[in-house]
Amino acid sequence: MEKTYIFGHRNPDTDSVTAAISLSYLKNKQGMNTIPAVLSSINLESKFVLNYFNIEEPIFLNDVNIKIKDLKYTKNYTINENESIYTAYYKMNSANISKIPIVDKNKNLLGIVSMKDIAKEQFSFNYSYVNTSYENIIKALNGSEVVKFDNEITGELLVAGYKSTTFLNEIKLSENHILILGDRHSIIEYAVKSKVKLIIITGSKEIKEEHLQIARKNKVNIIKTPYTTLETTKIFNLCNYVKSILTNDSVLCVNENDDIKDFINIANKTRYSYYPVLNKKNKCMGIIRLSDVAYSHKKNVILVDHNSYEQSAIGLEDANIIEIVDHHNIGSVGTNMPISFRNMPVGSTNTIIYTLYNENNIDIPKNIAGIMLSGILSDTLILTSPTTTSLDILAVKKLSQIANIDYEEYGKKMIEEGSSLKGMTKEQVLYKDYKTYNIKNGKIGLGQVITACPSDILSNKDEYIELLNNISVSNQYEFICLFITDVLKNGTYVLYSENAKEYLEEAFNIKNIEEGKFLKGIVSRKKQIIPLLMNI
Repeated sequence: MEKTYIFGHRNPDTDSVTAAISLSYLKNKQGMNTIPAVLSSINLESKFVLNYFNIEEPIFLNDVNIKIKDLKYTKNYTINENESIYTAYYKMNSANISKIPIVDKNKNLLGIVSMKDIAKEQFSFNYSYVNTSYENIIKALNGSEVVKFDNEITGELLVAGYKSTTFLNEIKLSENHILILGDRHSIIEYAVKSKVKLIIITGSKEIKEEHLQIARKNKVNIIKTPYTTLETTKIFNLCNYVKSILTNDSVLCVNENDDIKDFINIANKTRYSYYPVLNKKNKCMGIIRLSDVAYSHKKNVILVDHNSYEQSAIGLEDANIIEIVDHHNIGSVGTNMPISFRNMPVGSTNTIIYTLYNENNIDIPKNIAGIMLSGILSDTLILTSPTTTSLDILAVKKLSQIANIDYEEYGKKMIEEGSSLKGMTKEQVLYKDYKTYNIKNGKIGLGQVITACPSDILSNKDEYIELLNNISVSNQYEFICLFITDVLKNGTYVLYSENAKEYLEEAFNIKNIEEGKFLKGIVSRKKQIIPLLMNI
């Protein structure tokens, strides 16, 4: 069954993270194959929640572009350098592919061998010297072991084509010879006494016991093959190690994590037939050709807690969006086909998902109930935010019963654990919960930090203001703001880039607003801050 990825916005908060997990559980219960994901690192609050309920973090998804690993290229298609040329030929012929990557024992790519290389080797008529393994010869000749002493076979090849008397009188055998012959017992006797490296008996002919005894005494390797002497001789050259025909030519490779768009560009420029595929550890995984792209499929995705391209995964335009569950305003996402789009004016995405569980009569496990509860408490500031609805309150009561948790006590602990800014850089603080929005004059960036210790930021406000100005200019924002929400005082401090002053004064009806101004009763970015800024 095809996979579907479920994820929230680029800077995942607790509602976004837990919504991806809880919806994935629901969809899988309904027979789908879904995987919860996040688009960046999760914050401290989310880590606390997942650890508390013993749930694994969702996978990291950098983008939803189609990767080479998503294609049906020829995988697990390699050959070890110590296998034979014959095996390489057999694998290529079976796969109907004219090239094969050669790897070492650790799957590191050494080069590539083609049918052309094998044909070249055959027509070189360089049959005199052999360097291979005993097993390679057995495999290539469909042979059977008679006597074996050496794993590796190296030597000069001879074929007993003369009549016996001529061979015995004119051919000097040594320990470096490999001999191919039929049931010529006199030559066999001569060979075993000469301590040759290997004897190959063709036609599966029998060997006299006395000759076997001498062979064992003199450590002479013997193999039987059902092939004729002519057939054996033709094949034998292919018994050599495949690494023997490797060239020093550089090989153009691709990585399995490369976008197919990049691969298409490379393939169109270079016009090679095949490209070895490496993984992130540079191990060879197989081989790909440009035609494999024709069988690519867009990734199936479900969006939670957002519905705009600006806040979503890179490459979303090329993905197959099959569903959206969100509690924000309608964004920029468009689809070619009708989809299920559940959008409700509630305080949390998990409230909607709770409704979906009830509508589909799916029981909510204790740990899933716990993380859903956490998402609602986080987004509604323990039901104190103006975004809180009666549905949120109902969901919190029911989920806290399932999870067997005092939601007020747990919620305070969760926010306390998640609000710590210890060890974080100013950039990390800004982007902790950061979203971009489009207004009439361009785009704006709004970061929000919910904390019990706003002084951790305000004591360094000049440095934060400098950061906001720099990012605003370099990224061509109309303006950027950082809202520091104090959960104890039920209000928010605001820091802003210099071009935001007039917007903020008009939005909040404040004359001569200053950096670090406390906005009493303002705690919700979605319900309070965004509408005011959008109405300017």
